[in-house]
Amino acid sequence: MEWNEETIARLRALWAEGLSTAEIGRRMGVSKNAVVGKAHRLALPARPSPIRRDAAGGAPRPPVARRVTGPTLPPLAATLPVEPSPMPPIAAEPPRAEPRRVTEKAPAPRPVARAGGRLVACCWPIGEPGTKSFRFCDAEANPGKPYCTEHAQLAYVKVRDRREEAA
Repeated sequence: MEWNEETIARLRALWAEGLSTAEIGRRMGVSKNAVVGKAHRLALPARPSPIRRDAAGGAPRPPVARRVTGPTLPPLAATLPVEPSPMPPIAAEPPRAEPRRVTEKAPAPRPVARAGGRLVACCWPIGEPGTKSFRFCDAEANPGKPYCTEHAQLAYVKVRDRREEAA
């Protein structure tokens, strides 16, 4: 569309009537955005937003909820301060320790980092985070992967081709 003196005068008249930009566009055969752009370039007076509600026109907006400051979750056990245990008095002769019978396999130490700083331990989480029983698998991870063989099979599932199911 070409904006000549006649169409600009019509735009100004419809704008002064208070019609919406979409309605002006329909009456003039142009898009709403064309009306908005031309009104801006002509510096026509701004319109109140149809989304905003004034005190006379509609219901007041509900108050905006304030953000909670500080932590919203209980602290993890690992971050709580540890109380020092009282030291037992030193005895003249150290008490004899009875030999322990090993019934369970002791947990293997976490593997050491490789060259380049990459861990070789499985990072599969076990248990509920934030509880005392939470831990990681710690088995030896597959090269180039963060998980051991067992957990990699769970994490990396081959995507099936749906075309095979349709046939």
